[in-house]
Amino acid sequence: MWIPTEHEKYGVVLASFRGTVQHGLPLEIGDTVQLLEKCEGWYRGFVHKNPNAKGIFPCTYIHLKNAHIKNKGQFETVIPTEDSVITEMTSTLRDWGAMWKRLYVVKTVQHTHKNDGDLFHRLWHVMNEILDLRRQVLVGHLTNDRMKDVKQHITARLDWGNEQLSLDLVPRREFSMVDPDEISVTELFKLMEHRHRKKETPVPASTHHLFVHMKSLMSSNLGEELEVFFHIYDGRENRPLSERFFVRLNKNGVPKSPEKTERQCTLFVDLGSSDLRKDVYIVVHIMRIGRMGAGEKKNLCSIQYRRPFGCAVVSIADLLTADSKDDHLLKVYACTTESEWYQIHENIIRKVNSRYNLSGSNTGLAVSLQLLHGDIEQLRREYMVLFTRGVSITKKLGFSDIIMPGEMRNDLYMTLEKGEFEKGGKSVARNVEITVYVLDIQGQVMKSYVAAGSGEPGGDVYHSFVLYHNNSPRWAEQIKLPIPVDMFRGSHVRFEFRHCSTKDKGEKKLFGYSFVHLMQEDGRTLPDGTHELIIHKCEENANLQDSSCYLKLPFSKANLPGNNQAVKGTKECFWITSFLCSTKLTQNGDMLDLLKWRAHPERINDSLLKLKEIDGSEIVKFLQDTLDTLFGILDESSQRYGLKVFDCLVHIINLLQDSKFHHFKPVMDTYIESHFAGALSYRDLIKVLKWYVDRIIDAEHQDHIQQVLNATEYIFKYIIQSRRLFALATGGQSEEEFRCCVHELFMSIRFFLSQENKITSPVTQTQAVFLRTFPAVYGELLKIFTVREVAGFVRETLGSLPATARAECPLESVKLHCIAKTVESQLYTNTESRCILLPVVLRLLQAHMQEQRDLVMCARILTSMLSLVRKYDSTATEPVVSEEVDLIVDSLLVVLMRTILEITNRPQAAGTNMRLQFQDITGEFVACLLALLRQMSDKHYQQLLQAFTSKDDLRDFLLQIFTVFRILIRPEMFLKDWTVMRLVTNNVIITTVLYLSDALRKNFLNDKFDYKVWDSYFYLSVIFINQPCLQLESFSPSKRKRVLEKYGDMRVMMGCEIFSMWQNLGEHKLNFIPAMIGPFLEVTLVPQPDLRNVMIPIFHDMMDWEQRRSGNFKQVEAKLIDKLDGLMSEGKGDETYRELFNSILLKKIERETWRESGVSLIATVTRLMERLLDYRDCVKLGEVDGKKIGCTVSLLNFYKTELNKEEMYIRYIHKLYELHLKAQNYTEASYTLLLYDELLEWSERPLREFLNYPMQSEWQRKEYLHLTIVQNFDRGKCWENGIILCRELADQYESYYDYRNLSKMRMMEASLYDKIMDQQRLEPEFFRVGFYGKKFPFFLRNKEFVCRGHDYERLEAFQQRMLNEFPHAIAMQHVNQPDQTIYQAEAQYLQIYAVSPIPESQDVLQRDGVPDNIKSFYKVNHIWRFRYDRPFHKGTKDKENEFKSLWVERTSLTLVQSLPGISRWFEVEKRELVEVSPLENAIEVIENKNLQLRMLIAQCQSRQMQNINPLTMCLNGVIDAAVNGGLARYQEAFFVKDYIVNHPEDGEKIGRLRELMFEQAHILEYGLAVHEKFVPQDMRPLHKKLVDQFHVMKSSLGIQEFPAYVRASPVHFTNGSPRSSCRNSVPNIISPDGARVVARRSPLTYPAVNRYSSSSLSSQASNEVSNITGQSESSDEVFNMQPSPSTSSLSSNHSASPNVTSSAPSSTRGSPQLQDKHKHSRENSCLSSRERPVSAIYPNPLDPAQRTTPHQIGDTTLPRSDPNLSAPDKVVRPTFSSWSLDSVKEVNNTQFSDTVGKLLCPPVPPRPPYPGSSAKTIRSQSPVPTSRSPQKSSLPPFTPSPTECQSAGLVSNSPVLSGSYSSGISSMSRCSVSEASGTEATTGDHAAHQGPTMPNSVSSGSDELIRRENKTPPPYSVYERTNPRRPVPLPHSLSIPPSVDPPALPPKPHQQRTSSMKLVPASDPRRADGVPHVPRPRPLPRKVSQL
Repeated sequence: MWIPTEHEKYGVVLASFRGTVQHGLPLEIGDTVQLLEKCEGWYRGFVHKNPNAKGIFPCTYIHLKNAHIKNKGQFETVIPTEDSVITEMTSTLRDWGAMWKRLYVVKTVQHTHKNDGDLFHRLWHVMNEILDLRRQVLVGHLTNDRMKDVKQHITARLDWGNEQLSLDLVPRREFSMVDPDEISVTELFKLMEHRHRKKETPVPASTHHLFVHMKSLMSSNLGEELEVFFHIYDGRENRPLSERFFVRLNKNGVPKSPEKTERQCTLFVDLGSSDLRKDVYIVVHIMRIGRMGAGEKKNLCSIQYRRPFGCAVVSIADLLTADSKDDHLLKVYACTTESEWYQIHENIIRKVNSRYNLSGSNTGLAVSLQLLHGDIEQLRREYMVLFTRGVSITKKLGFSDIIMPGEMRNDLYMTLEKGEFEKGGKSVARNVEITVYVLDIQGQVMKSYVAAGSGEPGGDVYHSFVLYHNNSPRWAEQIKLPIPVDMFRGSHVRFEFRHCSTKDKGEKKLFGYSFVHLMQEDGRTLPDGTHELIIHKCEENANLQDSSCYLKLPFSKANLPGNNQAVKGTKECFWITSFLCSTKLTQNGDMLDLLKWRAHPERINDSLLKLKEIDGSEIVKFLQDTLDTLFGILDESSQRYGLKVFDCLVHIINLLQDSKFHHFKPVMDTYIESHFAGALSYRDLIKVLKWYVDRIIDAEHQDHIQQVLNATEYIFKYIIQSRRLFALATGGQSEEEFRCCVHELFMSIRFFLSQENKITSPVTQTQAVFLRTFPAVYGELLKIFTVREVAGFVRETLGSLPATARAECPLESVKLHCIAKTVESQLYTNTESRCILLPVVLRLLQAHMQEQRDLVMCARILTSMLSLVRKYDSTATEPVVSEEVDLIVDSLLVVLMRTILEITNRPQAAGTNMRLQFQDITGEFVACLLALLRQMSDKHYQQLLQAFTSKDDLRDFLLQIFTVFRILIRPEMFLKDWTVMRLVTNNVIITTVLYLSDALRKNFLNDKFDYKVWDSYFYLSVIFINQPCLQLESFSPSKRKRVLEKYGDMRVMMGCEIFSMWQNLGEHKLNFIPAMIGPFLEVTLVPQPDLRNVMIPIFHDMMDWEQRRSGNFKQVEAKLIDKLDGLMSEGKGDETYRELFNSILLKKIERETWRESGVSLIATVTRLMERLLDYRDCVKLGEVDGKKIGCTVSLLNFYKTELNKEEMYIRYIHKLYELHLKAQNYTEASYTLLLYDELLEWSERPLREFLNYPMQSEWQRKEYLHLTIVQNFDRGKCWENGIILCRELADQYESYYDYRNLSKMRMMEASLYDKIMDQQRLEPEFFRVGFYGKKFPFFLRNKEFVCRGHDYERLEAFQQRMLNEFPHAIAMQHVNQPDQTIYQAEAQYLQIYAVSPIPESQDVLQRDGVPDNIKSFYKVNHIWRFRYDRPFHKGTKDKENEFKSLWVERTSLTLVQSLPGISRWFEVEKRELVEVSPLENAIEVIENKNLQLRMLIAQCQSRQMQNINPLTMCLNGVIDAAVNGGLARYQEAFFVKDYIVNHPEDGEKIGRLRELMFEQAHILEYGLAVHEKFVPQDMRPLHKKLVDQFHVMKSSLGIQEFPAYVRASPVHFTNGSPRSSCRNSVPNIISPDGARVVARRSPLTYPAVNRYSSSSLSSQASNEVSNITGQSESSDEVFNMQPSPSTSSLSSNHSASPNVTSSAPSSTRGSPQLQDKHKHSRENSCLSSRERPVSAIYPNPLDPAQRTTPHQIGDTTLPRSDPNLSAPDKVVRPTFSSWSLDSVKEVNNTQFSDTVGKLLCPPVPPRPPYPGSSAKTIRSQSPVPTSRSPQKSSLPPFTPSPTECQSAGLVSNSPVLSGSYSSGISSMSRCSVSEASGTEATTGDHAAHQGPTMPNSVSSGSDELIRRENKTPPPYSVYERTNPRRPVPLPHSLSIPPSVDPPALPPKPHQQRTSSMKLVPASDPRRADGVPHVPRPRPLPRKVSQL
């Protein structure tokens, strides 16, 4: 049975539990669980990170912990009862753990920045460190101090990690997290700011220390022991700054005592900031201990001397940049002259190279140096190991910058400077050594008080170093004498001088001595400075044993009596320098006189006067003694010395204000509390103080009075303590007298404060001095007076200040400082006194804030005030607090808000410091406002709102507070990691808004409606909800839980309030439509379901009200659409929102009368959301892929067709353009930019600045676009398209006579022609891709596309690329159409296979003589249709002859736009499935093979082939036919009687097959003849074999002789050149294409979205969705032949028998050759069309609908180019340009649909005529298609002569004649070319007869309409801009020469330029006939006029 747990409430998971049992709850190790129930070893509960999931788990998996339960019962919360630091550590480590794992993924997977990897490792170490520290805290064995250190360390690590991971700053007090509800907002702000400052700007340390570790001396000439001395040296003042550090080295150069680290390491302490300069150095002197000469041989002499060895110097500035301990190798230098040793370091510093040199090339001193910062105690904590291991302390010479009380020091430093000695009867100078002893008063040598430096213990004696043969030696050697204070008196120092002999004995012979006393008789010590000592002669040591003998002698020349000239005149002298650093001894006689005042009463006056001249350090040394002296004098002679003692006391008090002695204030405080005994002093002190105050106004000099007032604090301390001592001693006598004195004193003070003076008056400055010190007195007064009395003193004193203040008066800021200190004082914290002081404080504060003066101080005061006011609770008996809040609200609320507005609107100062200060006070004022609002209750709000007398005042207040709230919400208001502060701010704002919304409803609705206030309210609410800090979804689970528990979801609260207020508006809602649509939409996009459910219905309300007002809701729709794009591109909104928006609004409008239009709006917006979401998802991906481009195309089309938003449309054009450029899709980029180009005209209309375009004219922008597009076409190798744009630009330049640019454009055009002919282009593969399943984006879902592959990309590579783009997709392994289960699956399926393009420009491809590199362009460009063939057997398969049952399933795909276009892939618009019968298949195979043979033969004849191999292989493949039996198989299959009987309908086809077989035999015979002519000798046997096999083949076909029609039509290539065949008179009837005419589609058709008016976008949104992509083929399109790439390529070396399956040779595309892939698996479903077996057997057979059958063509004849023919028979009707839909509507004329084929076009079209000429006439032959069989035509067809070809519009492409044509006037070259001007003159009525005369000759525009069957015209066709369709003659290989001579070349038509710069043909037949000129229609007005 499950029993609720009583005490077992909280636990931690010890091991992971899978939860596989019924109702089991999965657990992870480390999870914390809350336990609800228990049953037989199982708990039931939940994990804290997911409280909604409850379940059971074993008890053994849980470690129980003590916990505190809140709200016991159903909604109880459990808080572990552990140290708050532990709780924080645990939760923080959990959060870090998840982020740390993410860092690992980023580091390993994405290989991102090095810093991320570093952070991963650093965080790992810190987490481990925190875990270790956590264990230490949990064990609980730490001392209090250690626990404090550990917690400080933990919090520092936590803060570091939070900062690194961009987590929130945690406010703490004493290491524990602070609950924001427990403290005031101002305190919270202070804590946050303190932690931020601590993090950002560490306070620079004022004290520094240098750590030195002596490691070794490296030198080649060692062998003697060494002494190394370090000291810090000031190079500027040439003096040492520190004492010396002394290290002994052994003979190997390493320290003698390595185990004693204090002998090797030292800390130079107490360096000031001023000591860290470039000219401060570490100087190292090295002495050797040994023989006199370094190179002397060893002898019997055992005496050793200290001799100079070397010196090293390093600047302390080199260490400033080093953070860690650095090892240095210092160069060691030696003196060139030994006598210069004393200044070697100075020479090295000054770089006097002549005086020193390196002591050895490899000599170096290895030391470790590190600069440490902070006081010594801090270092002891931070570098504990350093101090525990042992380090000697090397002190500074003198005191540090700050003298600490209690510091005990008594060090006397002596420097042995120099000596002057006589030779003493020697021939050479002496080697002098000094021996130093310290002797006490008894004359005994003091032990261990002579030290060479720190590091080594002191000794009894010190020996100086010896300078060789020098009678004037200079040592400059410092020693330290740490003699105790009590031993100083009577002690002296003795210096003994010895000569060190270098003879064998090596003795040291005494020859003199000097001495000096350490203390004078009057108690003063030896004064600092240099002393010249007398050298007394002495040669026996015994003479010195009794010191009393020589102490009576004079020791210094300065002390000699004037009559002792003998000693003064002696030459021998010795100089020393002494320096005393003592906290107990003094060298000052005046100080001693004052302290001994009782001994000399007559000197008291002088001593008191001289006290001010004594150095401060001497006074603080004897502070207590001095104060005792002063008060002793005051007690004894107050009348006589009272004023002087008071002045001395003031001097000492002011001395302690100095920063150097600041730390002695506690010493004085201690003295007052514990040692002061002047019980009567208060009377004199009050009396003198009052005397000074009364003199202030009359005094001329205020300096001394100001010093007195500056010491007021301590004077009052003495007064109060003295009174307390007196009261204690007398039992409280004279109380009234004392109170009276104090009252009188304050009256005097108030009187002098109340004086109004000039700003510069000294009295004003004195008032300021008093106000600065006055607040310090409060605490002292409280020791005797009551709180109310003191508050009264303060109120009256501050109230006496002059009220009329001037801003520039310095007193004003001092007043504020005084108020600030008052508010921060102990007095103000008391509630009683606060009530008395508050009015005064508020009055002053209000005055300053209103005038915006001293705002920093105002903020400080306000912060302190509000920190003391606790949250008022109605149940508590604290009406005083409520009154305080009332007072503050009345006085400051409005002023405070105005101040915040002023500050935030003020321009920010340039300086960083000013900016920081500005930011600080803003934050403080904001915290104050929040604190005040948080402490306001219902009552306060009611009183506040009732206080406004008029509606205008209330309106202004509401507007002001809403504005302030908007400022508070700004992201920059608080630092990024101050989330705690932001949440508190938002909580206060929403609480206040709820109070104020009532006032808004009551006062500003109905007839009192005020739009501005309501608008401000809504605007505030919207930005409140959208704040980043309230988006809980972005928080970690633990943080989200904490926020929800404390504040709830404030967004939902505010959303409900918005909805409530909106409902109250009634008809006033119309004021906010459409203005609030965007803001409310932004709110609904917030991913909070409750908020969305509340806010979305407002849109229904808006639609309803807008419908009532204007009958529609176009405004609502427009605004929604405009805002959606921007908001969703910012990352807002999701799929859930789209569904919710749709469902809620559809449900809401169900019963509305306007339901239909509402549904339409909702559907439109929903579809837009789908596309925007897809677009956003795609854009998130890093690389550009097809998905991203396709998505952009989808969105771009949607904006144009459905929404008619031109500006958005253009924006997405440019986004798509950028994507293409990034992906290097230059051709697609050109097509994309062309969309924008087409919206512009060649006009001078000014355009505004837009995107990256400057303000410019429309002409300039269009020119720029043209040039950019041409450049991209060039980069994409789509040069044909670039040529057309070059021509258009050239026409524009020519019309403006801009010949410079015209020249450049012509050269550019020429270069593009060159590139077409010279550069290789790769033919891309095309792939059909199906995207099936619901998991694909909307624009791909369940659709099929054809994609243009990249260069060299084959099927496998493309498949892999698609699978990489869609990593979750499954590749389908068949090509069949999927069923509905696949369509509806919650997955992604990809179906990919290759397809073959069906080229549009068959005329170019089939024309002989057109180079392959031109043809290759037309094979793969402007492709609308694609084909996929799948062979299959129908019925029983005949194993002997599979051709009988081999059918082909042909799938034709028609795209919505042609490829290439604005994307690499386009959707399939139409899918057709046709089955091709075996017979038709055979016909197609043979037709294609015949075409291939004909082309190869022609190439061979024209010598275009480099070798004959392709022709050989092709002939061999057809003749040999070893694999499938060749033509014989077709005979067996289709010519047998059974087949003919069973298929009577195929009779004509069988005949056609027979003709083709005969034709093939004839072609083979001719081909063998050509082959024989060119075949090389080594291939003759093969040729002979082919000839033999051909005869066998002929006999197998039953051909003995060719039929008559075949015999009469041999294949003629007379001149060996295909071009020359144009002139031949023999008709080429073998060509199966006889005289077919193919209607030409423009070679360059821009397949973009449907081209509407160039000036505006169509508004036919829904009707024209299907027309987005424009072009598709009509059923009558005729293709002559479409050979497979494997058989049609002229360069193929792979052509084989049609019965041999072969791969498509890569040479056909200019790409590397592929391996054979013809494996018959899965019916070759995934093989490309060029790789499937069927492609070889049936090379791209034609669609049956594309073939022209004889009965379709009829008996029409081809009109001849005969002068006898009437002109109308030669004229094609002119057509209007179909470039724009603004043109005259095209009419669907179906009468020609069955008869008109395609007009052939040249490879690159002629230049279009100038666009200015609107109607143009093209005179040309109009070839009419004839039947395939010659017998069916009544007249043999003729082909025009070359001259007629030129007149028909081919001139510009003719390589032969283009020179003569282009040599004329360039403008004429743009007009339509007519046949002959003479003919035009005689055909004036041709227009009337044209229709009936030429039923088969139609305009190309009409033809285009007929051919497309009412489909939209091709969008953005560059040809159709200005160029009507041009009829083109048949290619020469298919033509029949005329029987008459061709007419002469017609003259070029003359062209005139009209005044309007438009070109009109001079001989325009329409003009001659009087037919009016039809102008180009004007474009419609532009929707977005300035884009």
